[in-house]
Amino acid sequence: MVEVAPANAAQLHAWDGAQGAYWAAQADRFDRSVARYDAAFLAAADLRPGDRVLDVGCGTGRTTREAARRTGSALGVDLSSAMLEVARRRAADEGLTGARFEQADAQVAAFPPAAFDVAISRTGAMFFADPVAALANVGRALVPGGRLVLLVWQAAEANEWITEITGALAAGRPLPAPPPGAPGPFSLADPARIHEVLTAAGHRQVEVEGLAEPEWWGADADEALTFVLGLAGWMLDGLDPATRDRAVADLRRRLEAHAGPGGVELGSAAWLVTARRP
Repeated sequence: MVEVAPANAAQLHAWDGAQGAYWAAQADRFDRSVARYDAAFLAAADLRPGDRVLDVGCGTGRTTREAARRTGSALGVDLSSAMLEVARRRAADEGLTGARFEQADAQVAAFPPAAFDVAISRTGAMFFADPVAALANVGRALVPGGRLVLLVWQAAEANEWITEITGALAAGRPLPAPPPGAPGPFSLADPARIHEVLTAAGHRQVEVEGLAEPEWWGADADEALTFVLGLAGWMLDGLDPATRDRAVADLRRRLEAHAGPGGVELGSAAWLVTARRP
């Protein structure tokens, strides 16, 4: 059993359970949805041959594999055993012997000190119960001057993908929201909090750059609807059948309104965060 911080037990239950299994089954879709951020994210990491890379919250390993291609050595860690199985299989299929994967909670994992030159996390750093402890632990694994690069979501209201999905599936109800600072997609949405967390975790030269890109959700509205309901169908829980049908129909209309030649695309906005270990 993987060791996790007690406060991250709920995250282990989700990511090493049904949620992680869905992400593993839909690996290509999830990767494609955020693919337009990859160029800026990897450019900020400035990966060079010989760099040793730690990928935190690596999921099905797309960024780990790309890091290994550029540097020769990358370790991806995640809580989801299902996603890590996909990551290992794809690395083997691509002949990337330098890409390794371990199930671990980066908040408490016993990383060797000063073992990595770069740490990256594409939309993974928002899910720690104690981000200061997690990023401090990651920082101890970096060499002096080591680079940290994160991609995290901006506030929900800046992300059309979440406002359109919840606007339909909530069906006029207030949906439960995590308390401020609790693990979740928008826990690092405030640049002031990002600076506060990273500084407290021992990182310096913290810079935050705003990015905005469309996210791809499917080739057409029907495909996107199936994908979204698999991801966020829990929002329909507790609705009577008629209200549920209206909510799904509303979601379909919203997705149809965003369909174009390239498929269904919804707006998104993220922060590209860079820092260095002293």
